[in-house]
Amino acid sequence: MKLKDKVVLITGGGTGIGTAIAERFVAEGAKICISGRRQEMLDKVARSLLAGTIATCPGDVTKVKDVKRMVETALTFGGRLDVVVNNAGIDPGGTVTDVAVELWRQVIEINLTGPFLVMKEAIPHMIKGGGGSIINISSLGGLRCLPGMAAYCSSKAALIMLTKQAALDYGPFKVRCNAVCP
Repeated sequence: MKLKDKVVLITGGGTGIGTAIAERFVAEGAKICISGRRQEMLDKVARSLLAGTIATCPGDVTKVKDVKRMVETALTFGGRLDVVVNNAGIDPGGTVTDVAVELWRQVIEINLTGPFLVMKEAIPHMIKGGGGSIINISSLGGLRCLPGMAAYCSSKAALIMLTKQAALDYGPFKVRCNAVCP
């Protein structure tokens, strides 16, 4: 149990990669708080994991009030916040000329602004607690272009740079920031 009693907030924890991340953290002994837009999906994940190790907090990472509630839920549940996994994201296709402006904005809001808002809210608590770890789920699409994925690749490349900037700014305060690119 490498992460016994560590407190972890996972955005986009109700499906896919987020659920797998939640399962792994619980298996390693962590207490987790998962967030996502659909409570029924969060409840399904919570039922499948060990009772007492998980809290749920529905919300939208693009809304400041929801992000504040997510972080507060994790703090209340675990007494501190050790790790944040910014996993919430969408990956619609479209070339620059094909993608609708509103879809472009939605991708940037969820994939880039969401992690920014979560980090902005969580990092001060981590510093106060002596440090922590931010894990931003980016993509190979953030490292190289993928055909027909203009908004997605742009958002994930920007997330990598945001992660590097946060690592530079908050490393001295013992807050590690890393991007994972599946």
